[in-house]
Amino acid sequence: MAMMSPSSGGGRGRRRSQNADINVTPMVDVMLVLLVIFMVTAPMVVTGEPVNLAKTNSKPLPPSEQQSLALTVNAAGQMFIGSNTEPVAAGQLGAQLIAIAKNGYEDRVLVRGDKAADYGQVLSALSLVRDAGFTNVGLVTDSTGTRKAKGN
Repeated sequence: MAMMSPSSGGGRGRRRSQNADINVTPMVDVMLVLLVIFMVTAPMVVTGEPVNLAKTNSKPLPPSEQQSLALTVNAAGQMFIGSNTEPVAAGQLGAQLIAIAKNGYEDRVLVRGDKAADYGQVLSALSLVRDAGFTNVGLVTDSTGTRKAKGN
């Protein structure tokens, strides 16, 4: 009796060779959808408390591998960390910044001060950040402003 190989085509149970390739089209579709979702939601996560930033002609900071901590001082002088909607008391600010920085954030703190906020309140927030041990502190401004030349 002769044996027939499965691919020879003879016999009752004709089998096709199996395809072991992975179909990546659905995975690519999912990745593109996730990319669009993250591109749309990323700016919303960073904004936090809405403030009117001072306008300057400053250059943006170079990109960083880690996310920076953001401290917002609104027009009423309340301080907010990141996208939190609850204000932080001045006595708790340093401890909360240190606790958040230990969770993978970099040691740079960006202070966003509303242009209608009292200058002393923004300086007080800067002082509290420095007292907490953060030495890399920056002020966030709106770079769409234009500076007039002297004599205009």
